Amino acid sequence: MTKRTTKKKRTTKAKAKPKAKLKKPSFKLSNQQKLIFGSLLIIIGVLLFISFLSFIFTGKEDQSALSNFPDRSEDYKNWASQLGAWVSELFITKGFGIPSFIFSGLIFLSGVYVTLNLKKAKLRKHWIWGTLIVIWLSILLGFFTHKYDLLGGTIGFEMNHFFQDYIGKIGTILLLLFGLIAYLAIRFKVTGDTFVGLFNRAKKDLKDNTASGMDQEESSVIVDNSLTEEAEVIKSAFEIPLEDKNPTIGNPSKPDSKSEDLKIEVDEKPKEETIEEPELKMEVETSKEEVSETDNLADKLVEDFGQFDPTLELSNYQFPPLDLLKKYDNEGISIDQEELEENKNRIVETLSNYKIGISSIKATIGPTVTLYEIVPDAGIRISKIKNLEDDIALSLAALGIRIIAPIPGKGTIGIEVPNKNSTIVSMRSVIASQKFQQSKMQLPIAFGKTISNETFVVDLAKMPHLLMAGATGQGKSVGLNAVLTSLLYKKHPAEVKFVLVDPKKVELTLFNKIERHYLAKLPDSEDAIITDNTKVINTLNSLCIEMDNRYEMLKNAFCRNIAEYNAKFKARKLNPNDGHAFLPYIVLVVDEFADLIMTAGKEVETPIARLAQLARAIGIHLIIATQRPSVNVITGIIKANFPARIAFRVTSKIDSRTILDGSGADQLIGRGDMLYTQGNDLIRLQCAFVDTPEVERITEFIGAQKAYPDAHLLPEYVGEEGGTNLDIDISDRDKLFREAAEIIVTAQQGSASLLQRKLKLGYNRAGRIIDQLEAAGIVGSFEGSKARQVLVPDLVALDQLLENEK
Repeated sequence: MTKRTTKKKRTTKAKAKPKAKLKKPSFKLSNQQKLIFGSLLIIIGVLLFISFLSFIFTGKEDQSALSNFPDRSEDYKNWASQLGAWVSELFITKGFGIPSFIFSGLIFLSGVYVTLNLKKAKLRKHWIWGTLIVIWLSILLGFFTHKYDLLGGTIGFEMNHFFQDYIGKIGTILLLLFGLIAYLAIRFKVTGDTFVGLFNRAKKDLKDNTASGMDQEESSVIVDNSLTEEAEVIKSAFEIPLEDKNPTIGNPSKPDSKSEDLKIEVDEKPKEETIEEPELKMEVETSKEEVSETDNLADKLVEDFGQFDPTLELSNYQFPPLDLLKKYDNEGISIDQEELEENKNRIVETLSNYKIGISSIKATIGPTVTLYEIVPDAGIRISKIKNLEDDIALSLAALGIRIIAPIPGKGTIGIEVPNKNSTIVSMRSVIASQKFQQSKMQLPIAFGKTISNETFVVDLAKMPHLLMAGATGQGKSVGLNAVLTSLLYKKHPAEVKFVLVDPKKVELTLFNKIERHYLAKLPDSEDAIITDNTKVINTLNSLCIEMDNRYEMLKNAFCRNIAEYNAKFKARKLNPNDGHAFLPYIVLVVDEFADLIMTAGKEVETPIARLAQLARAIGIHLIIATQRPSVNVITGIIKANFPARIAFRVTSKIDSRTILDGSGADQLIGRGDMLYTQGNDLIRLQCAFVDTPEVERITEFIGAQKAYPDAHLLPEYVGEEGGTNLDIDISDRDKLFREAAEIIVTAQQGSASLLQRKLKLGYNRAGRIIDQLEAAGIVGSFEGSKARQVLVPDLVALDQLLENEK
């Protein structure tokens, strides 16, 4: 570290010290104390109100008893007994009179503010103005009394006599009027224009009333004519749309979509005419006043330069064409009537053997399986059909059938039977579909096709994380390629980045060609695709740092998620000089998660769980695949944070329950046959097939285009093993040696725990740095439980010591 940076750090530390001195200890109530104190104030306010109200009726009767206060033998008529009578006498008779009721309201309001933890600034304002109103009303009511009574109290009466002795009754009235005007001007922003407007309005109303004072015959004629004209207008306004434009509106029994559209037009037409009314002009004027200076500046920048375009650096980038994907000959579904009839007869026969009748049956043909929907006779138990799964499979001689009893949303039972001749679902067919091409999703993924041969497209940003599992050779790697291919065909390199983890070292190597377009990596890493398990730990922790940094940016921008933040940045409402930047989505793909758990364990599981819990809002999404869905690999923490799951064929029901929380994955037929769930129903899909040559052609097409200078760099992370062992050699010192030395010398305390707190290090690394500081002569030797002695008095001496070592 150079001298320049050292001085910079020293100055920042020197500036930080006065800030610590300015902090003053403040007494704050806990939430429980606020509830207790606030409730007490509310009760006192209610008791005061009851006492004051009772005093108006019972005050005279309690006068004789009050002379003996506090004598418990006296009988008090006040509803709050003797204390209520005494307080009422104090506030009303000897105080401000009837306006004292306001004090009970203020105390009650104070209790509400304290209990609900509301802002105290408004409460202070209520107390100030409330007290002034009490004084003004007491003087006003005291003006009309000639003795001490309940209206103005003693204070109102005495202050009136005081003012009248010096300025007379007229002066007192004018003074009270001045107080009222001052209150209205300050509190309610009343001006002279307000009174002028009220005067003009009253003048106009008087003129209208005068003009309407004509004789009764003329007025009745005019009224009759006006009513007749108004009826004609109303009749024409409602008859024309009903008769000419919507002849079916009077027949609600027809659920025709066209009639519904016409109803909307008829309903909305009168609303469009009312926009031109002059009363709505005020809304336009007030909306202009609400625009802030930053919005004006952002609008000016957008007007001059347009919205920020994150794709500008690679503006000539071309998305891969569909021709790079293979088109298969047998993509269309072929219907074999003989097979359908044969399967139907065998299902009916098998169920009839067990005395289960069927009222109807329907077949839906898919690329891999055919769904037979049956409706059993009345009185048949569903569990009875469910238990015949193996018997039906035996009669059909099928590889494996799956019974859905009942089908969600339908009153039928489904039996999925594999087709003898399955159809390939190509990646080209799902990418070329309108459902994928016209999707407005943030991260659209085309997985394949459903049983009804519909393209299945989901949004990774809504999942928000995906867990894939299945036995070896059942289609996991093809599924990952389908996910990556979908994003490559839909998202620009500036909008999404991939972090690829491939412990097998052969599955994801083809994506090396798009490193400078789509991949993200650590600053000191040579290859963007991670194959070393130790680098995986650093990468995951680096993503955690990236997550924290992004959350800080969202907090400073007052945004809740990455979509709002990027929209605000594109509208030029965020200044890049303040650390803001366009944030691309980051997709972490792990091809074999079980291998990472075996070698790293908690070091991998902890950052994975943290990212899964928090990273959704800032655009970091995880896709984890494993061929061993056992409970020691897919733990409870992992499952809880991965609601979206895909299961390819597994070998046992236990594995199926681990990944899907239910059976079904063990009955799949393999070769891309999969079940998808997002926490509710299971959907059976045939995964789109994308072969290695297709991926190679896509990556070569993208890699041949102009790219960024380097891959997207993640924040640097130095792990616990980032430091070196104790060595006097300067080149082998820890990277944080200089910063640690400055902390130790500044604090004059040589302890590893200090470095752990200040530098956020683990105990092992902090201990190694302390040993290196001892070898450099900065701290003394180990002294048991005591902190080590610091041998360097100040930072100047530290600079000289380290300079002499060079």
